[in-house]
Amino acid sequence: MKIECINLIKSKMARDLLPEQLEKLEKVLYEVLLEKKQKISSHKERKSLIKNYIASKKIEGCSKRTEEYYSTTLLFFEKHINCDICLAKTEDIREYLIKYQKINNCSNVTLDTVRRILSSFYRWLEEEDYIIKSPMKRIHRIKSPVIIKPAFTEEQIEVIRKSAVDNLRNLTIVDFLLSSGVRVSELVNLNRSSVNLNTRTCVVFGKGAKQRQIYFDYRTKIELENYLKSRKDKNRALFVSFRKNKNGTYNRLTVNTIEKIIRDIGEKTDILNVHPHRFRRTLATRAIDKGMPIEQVQVLLGHSKIDTTLKYANVEQENVRYSHQKYIC
Repeated sequence: MKIECINLIKSKMARDLLPEQLEKLEKVLYEVLLEKKQKISSHKERKSLIKNYIASKKIEGCSKRTEEYYSTTLLFFEKHINCDICLAKTEDIREYLIKYQKINNCSNVTLDTVRRILSSFYRWLEEEDYIIKSPMKRIHRIKSPVIIKPAFTEEQIEVIRKSAVDNLRNLTIVDFLLSSGVRVSELVNLNRSSVNLNTRTCVVFGKGAKQRQIYFDYRTKIELENYLKSRKDKNRALFVSFRKNKNGTYNRLTVNTIEKIIRDIGEKTDILNVHPHRFRRTLATRAIDKGMPIEQVQVLLGHSKIDTTLKYANVEQENVRYSHQKYIC
């Protein structure tokens, strides 16, 4: 109750006092109304704040995986920050980010992801009137080199397909990823009823619960038909496990399972960095190289911003050279 009174007083006085004066008022209020060394909230209360924030992200349509990542990041922050999260100043968070990078030996890309999560959390605290002003407003984006990761070459694709050819389900997954550019999180949620084999289309729900239509090629259609005919189970999932669970039924494949399937294929072929997301990048590169307008590639991949699409696409230098000779020389 005393904490709520302090926040209310600060809110009422915010317009009449300079930042330095408001900060001093806050300090005096804590010294008078609370014990000098008492924290603004208990560990349980701080965890409750994080839980409420995650609940707000869930309502906004964040995926389960995103919720878990946000929760893990914020609980780690709450545990290792040198002060109460509601009393943290800009300097405290800068110090934390420096310490975080040293402890985890992470790149600037990862560190900036942590910064974005903290920024979102403190913006929510401000909007919900837990704090007067977010300490993240003066902490800007952490710059890092923009490196376009390579797509698969045509030769690598054939080697990967050949490695999976003895397993119809796994081969179908490979070709579905390659021809549709679907996210692995979208793939695992597909049901048999979601797929229209006649039109070679299906509807997926991407990030932020956004619905979009994806497409696949004739080879994938034939493989899907054969795979679904070979199944004896009644599970509505498009892709299921080979082994039955304790209840005697087959499980829908998870993100981790498909990532392991693709990783194992990569180990058999000795090709480095074989993972589901690289098939998506390969589709974007192929599409742009063959002349598909970038705006259509954006829709195909389900990106809200075209800048994200450009990061995915690794345009072949030979095509750039050809275009230079055609349009410039």
